[in-house]
Amino acid sequence: MKLEVRNLEISFGGRRVVDLEALDVDREEIVGLVGESGSGKSMTALAVLGLARAAGATVQGSIELDGRELVGLSERELRRVRGERIAMIFQNPVSAFNPVFRVGDLFVRALRLHGLSRQQARERAREGLRAVLLTPDLLERYPHQLSGGQAQRVAIALALALRSEVLLADEPTSALDVTVQAEILDLLRGLRERERMAILLISHDLGVIAQLCDRTAVMRAGRLVETAPTATILSRAREQYTRELVAAVPKISTAAA
Repeated sequence: MKLEVRNLEISFGGRRVVDLEALDVDREEIVGLVGESGSGKSMTALAVLGLARAAGATVQGSIELDGRELVGLSERELRRVRGERIAMIFQNPVSAFNPVFRVGDLFVRALRLHGLSRQQARERAREGLRAVLLTPDLLERYPHQLSGGQAQRVAIALALALRSEVLLADEPTSALDVTVQAEILDLLRGLRERERMAILLISHDLGVIAQLCDRTAVMRAGRLVETAPTATILSRAREQYTRELVAAVPKISTAAA
């Protein structure tokens, strides 16, 4: 499995917001996409899912999954790709869930779109929740009854239930406290190790990127500034902008009080 993005251009009217030359994610690889707010990170992920057009954007270029071109697919064809092959989790997953459906119904509706029976979908949902250390009784709750950490785990469980190959994680820990953030990072690490899932982790937090990512791509104003192994980005970045991002990360002083 390989996700390849080439010469991706995303525009709203005459304003180009993303002009991305090349970005790859391989199976079992976690790639960080980092940059300040408004740099085009989230819009890039939406384009991979075929959702940028729904937001009114014009998308040009190439996005291939295992050699299959995704740009230009019909909505019907894209629905088969979403979830079944590529899933996405968001900074605030509750806002992505339909509030009038219980958690279990959300799983059933998503899984039945991909050919499972209601019974199979319920069982797959229970398996997914157990895999992220949640009890199946949460299937009876509404999204607003979940904590932030539970909601993020449910979103990950849905990706597991769908047997997704690629996970796009858009700021998945930024709204969580430090303890829950660490738990979510452990879950994402486990997805790579156990499920051989490829992950594109979008974040403005280089601390999160440092903990999880094999490689890191740095975006600024819609363009890729540089891409390198994460250790290189953090210690020997080539570009001045990247060095400034790294320097801006708060550091805890070890000096005696």
